[in-house]
Amino acid sequence: MSEAVHPFHLSIPQAELDDLRMRLARTRWPDPETVDDTSQGPQLAKLQALAARWQDGYDWRRCERLLNDAGQYRTEIDGLDIHFLHVRSPEPGAIPLLLTHGWPGSVLEFRKVIGPLTDPVAHGGDARDAFHVVIPSLPGFGFSGKPTATGWNIGRIAAAWTTLMTRLGYTRWAAQGGDWGAAVTATLGYMAPPALIGIHLNMVMFHPTDEERAAASPEEQAMLDTARRYDDAFSGYFKVQATRPQSVGFGLADSPVGLAAWIYALFQDVSDSGADAESVFELDDLIDDIMLYWLGNAGASSARLYWEAMRAMREGGMPSAPMQTPAAISMFPGEQLRLSKRWAERRFARLVHFNELDQGGHFAAMEQPAAFTDEVRAAFRFARG
Repeated sequence: MSEAVHPFHLSIPQAELDDLRMRLARTRWPDPETVDDTSQGPQLAKLQALAARWQDGYDWRRCERLLNDAGQYRTEIDGLDIHFLHVRSPEPGAIPLLLTHGWPGSVLEFRKVIGPLTDPVAHGGDARDAFHVVIPSLPGFGFSGKPTATGWNIGRIAAAWTTLMTRLGYTRWAAQGGDWGAAVTATLGYMAPPALIGIHLNMVMFHPTDEERAAASPEEQAMLDTARRYDDAFSGYFKVQATRPQSVGFGLADSPVGLAAWIYALFQDVSDSGADAESVFELDDLIDDIMLYWLGNAGASSARLYWEAMRAMREGGMPSAPMQTPAAISMFPGEQLRLSKRWAERRFARLVHFNELDQGGHFAAMEQPAAFTDEVRAAFRFARG
C-alpha cells in the first residue's frame, strides 16, 4: 500500500453533465401529495423547482472550481482511496482540525467556515483562534473510494482518520463532527490516540437512561419529545438504509430526481427552517451537495454506512464509561437529538465547553456558519498556549 498523498483535480466530463440534463428532462413525476404540508415528504412543487434549476441555470463548473481551489487530495488508507480537502492556515500557531461530515452531507457542509477557521484575521477574528483544516469524504461518499466488502463501520473510519492525520504530519490535532461525523468524532474521543487533544460535537448520539427520563426537567422533556417526533415522523430514511440500503440504491443510482428528493427531505425535516429548506439554504448549495452523490454514484454506497453502523452497534456500541478526552458540545435548537448539560456531564468526564444556541439545526455549519465558527473556536481555547 502506498502512503503517498496525491493532489486531486476534478474535471467531470461534459458527457456526464449532458446525460444528467437529459435524465432531468425525462423525469416521470409522481402525483402531488394529498396534504398541504410536508408530512408525506418533499412536496412536488419544491422538487420540480429544484429540478428546473438543476437542468437550466445551475453551474456545476462553479462548484468544481470551488473544490479545486480549496485544495483536494487523495490517499490510500486500509485499501481504500480517501478523498479530502486540506487547507492550511497562514498562522503559525494554528491547531490542525479534522472536520467530519455526515449523511446526506459532504465536504461542502463546511464551505462557509473554512475561511473563518483557517484565517480568522481576514474574517474579523483573532489569529490565536486559527486552525489548519482537514475535511475527508467518508468511505463510499463523494470522491472517496467505495468499500467492496463489509466492515467499513464507524470504528474503522475513525482509525483511518487517525492514520490520515499522522500521514499529514500532524502530531497534535483536534476533531469535530455532526451526524455520522459526530459518531466518528466521538469514537476518536474514546479511542484517544495520543495526538488527539480534544473533540467538538454539534450532535451527540446517546440513549437517555430510564432514570434520566423519569427525572427529566421540562427542558429535557422537550428534548425527549423532539427525539420521539424525529423517530416517528422523519426517520424512515434511516430505517431503510440501516436494513435495505441496496433496495433504495437502485433508484438513487438511476434517477437524479429520486436522489434529490431522498436527500432534500433531510434538509427540509431536520434543519431549523420550519420545513422550508430554501429559507435556510441556497438552492444551488443544495444541488452542489446532491451532485457529490450523483457524480460518484454514491447513493447506495453511502446508504450502506447505516447498515454497517447498525451491525457494529448490535455487536457492541459506544463504551458506557464516561469519555476521558476533553470534549466540547454545541446544541443547536433545530437538532433532533439533543441533550442537556447535566446529561452531557455524565457521559463526558472532561466537558470543557457546553452551549445551547438560539438558532440553527442539524446542518449547523451550513445554517449558522458564524455561530458554528465561534463555537469551534471556543471549544479548543483550552488547548491554546
